[in-house]
Amino acid sequence: MTAGAQKDDWRNTILAGLANYIDAGSIVAGAAALALWQESYNLSNDFIGMIGAFGPNAIGAGVGAYIGGRLCDKLGRKKIYQWDMLVYAAGMAMLVFAFAPWMIVVGFMIVGLAVGADIPASWSLIAEQAPDGRRGKHSGVAQVLWYLGPVVVLLLSLALTSLGELGARIVFAHLMLIALGLTLLRARMKESERWEASQAEGVPKLPVSTLFKPKYLTSILGLVGMYGFWNLWAGTNGFFFPYILRTVGAATQAQSVAIQALSFAIGMVSIGLVFMRYADKVNQRKLFAISAIIQVIGMALLAVFPLTIPVALLYVFLLQFGGGFGAQSFFQLWSAEMFPTMLRSTAQGLCFAIVRISLGVFSFFVPMLSATGFTTLAWILTGFLVISGVIGTLWAPRNEGKSLEQLEAERQAA
Repeated sequence: MTAGAQKDDWRNTILAGLANYIDAGSIVAGAAALALWQESYNLSNDFIGMIGAFGPNAIGAGVGAYIGGRLCDKLGRKKIYQWDMLVYAAGMAMLVFAFAPWMIVVGFMIVGLAVGADIPASWSLIAEQAPDGRRGKHSGVAQVLWYLGPVVVLLLSLALTSLGELGARIVFAHLMLIALGLTLLRARMKESERWEASQAEGVPKLPVSTLFKPKYLTSILGLVGMYGFWNLWAGTNGFFFPYILRTVGAATQAQSVAIQALSFAIGMVSIGLVFMRYADKVNQRKLFAISAIIQVIGMALLAVFPLTIPVALLYVFLLQFGGGFGAQSFFQLWSAEMFPTMLRSTAQGLCFAIVRISLGVFSFFVPMLSATGFTTLAWILTGFLVISGVIGTLWAPRNEGKSLEQLEAERQAA
C-alpha cells in the first residue's frame, strides 16, 4: 500500500471516528448543562431524568442507531454519515439558543437521534475501509476520540465555569461547529467499496430476518450481553463517581475535573498501547478476558476496602486501563466483523439500540439502587462487570488478522 493510500485510510478513519467524539462529548456537555438549567427553569428531578433517558446517552441514541443503521444498509454509509451531522447541528443549535424547557427537550432528542444514527454508519465505514489486518488499529482510533470528547468538554466547562449558562452554551456551540465542519469534510469521502459491491446487480439481497438465524443471532446475543452489562456499569458509574470524589476530598470543581480528565487520559493510553497494538495480532478472547479481570478487581476494591485516596486512585487506574482494551473497544470491532456487509449497519444499530435503550430504562432505577448504600451499589456494579466478562470470554470470536470476506466465508461454511 502506498503512503498516500495509507494517509487517506487514516484520514477517513478520523473523520468517521469523530462520531465517537461527538457522542461522548454530547453526553458530558449535557450532564453539565442540565444542572444549570434545572436551577434556571426550576425543573424537577423527574424532568431532568426524562431528558437524560431520551437524550444522547440512552434511548434517543438507541432509536437513532437502529433507524440510521437500517438506512445505511439500504442507502449507503456516506449518505447517512454525511447528512446526519446537519441534523445533529440543528439539535445543538436549539441547545445553544434554548430559552424555554421545550427547546431543551427537543434539542436533546434530536441530538440523541443524530448521534445514534452516525454510530453504525461510522463504525461500518471504518471496518470496511481499514486494511485487512489493521481493523483493530483503526477501530482503536475511533475509541481514542470517544475518550477525547469528554476530556475536551470537561476542560472547556472548567474554563468557562464563571460564565454559568453562557459557558454551557459555548460548549454546545463547539460541538455544533465540529458537526458542520464534518459535514463539509465528509463530502469529499468515498462510499464504502464493500457496500457498493454488495449492491451490484446480481448480488442476492438479504432480508433483516437473516439476522435471526442461529449464526448471526448468537453474535447479537453475545455482543448485547457482553457490552450491555458493561454499559450498565458505565452508565451508573457516572452517577456515583462524584460521590467518590467528594468522599476522598476532591471537593473543588477543578480537582474533580482534573481527576475525571486523568481517568479518560488513562483510557486513551490503554487503547493506544494495548488495543491498537495487539488486537489484530493476539488471541482476542484472552485479551478481552484480561481486561475484564482487571476491571472486576478495580470495582471490587470499592466494595471491600474503605474509600481512601489510594483506593480511589487505584480504582480509577484499573477501570480505565482495563477498559481501554475491553468491552467498548471490542464491541465496536466485533459488531462490524460478525455480520455480512448488506446487514452490517442494521446489526450494529440493533445491538447498540438494545444496549442504549436498556441503559435508559435502567437509569430510572439508579437513584433507588444508590439509596441502598455505597457498598451495596459497588457489589451490584461488580456483578455487572463479572457477567459482562463471563459472557464476553465464553462467546468472544477469534477474528484477529482475518479479512471481512474470510470471516463471512467461515460463517457460511459453518
